[in-house]
Amino acid sequence: MRSINIAVLVGSLRKESLNNKLARAIAVLAPADFAFQHVRIDDLPPYNQEDDAKPAESVARMREQIAAADGLMFVTPEYNRSIPGVLKNAIDHGSRPFGKSVWTGKPGGVIGISPSPLGTAIAQQHLRSILSYLDVRTIGQPEVYLKSEDGLFDEAGEIQNHATRQFLESWMSRYIGWIRQHAAHQ
Repeated sequence: MRSINIAVLVGSLRKESLNNKLARAIAVLAPADFAFQHVRIDDLPPYNQEDDAKPAESVARMREQIAAADGLMFVTPEYNRSIPGVLKNAIDHGSRPFGKSVWTGKPGGVIGISPSPLGTAIAQQHLRSILSYLDVRTIGQPEVYLKSEDGLFDEAGEIQNHATRQFLESWMSRYIGWIRQHAAHQ
């Protein structure tokens, strides 16, 4: 059976970030034929159109990973009511040069976690607007913007809150269907 490859872009650079933990915890909820590959974005230079003809090795690597993926998962914190600059930089690198975007037509999902009572709702709306322009087909419902609480993750990094785990299992089931439906048409 062929694996369905998901490129995971986490908008936080900290190894122990809540969003990195969420990305790893939610991947465990997917079926065995789904493989989640975390895409490194911390080493990308700031986007500069003058570099389009000869991109840095890190940019070429990221673009290849996205192009090879069957689907996308964006896991983003919220910084100042929007997405982190490192994530926007990665998106810009993948969308250029004009007409050669690696994002076009990819199915995806957007989730996030934050200590804020609003979770990452506003950042996700900004991200969905950007992705819509780039023709990334994101799952609309249910939306996942979690508020971090003590004890959400166990020592192994898995979701230990039963209600939250059930909610994320429901989201993952819908996401899997979304990816299968749209990846078949790529």
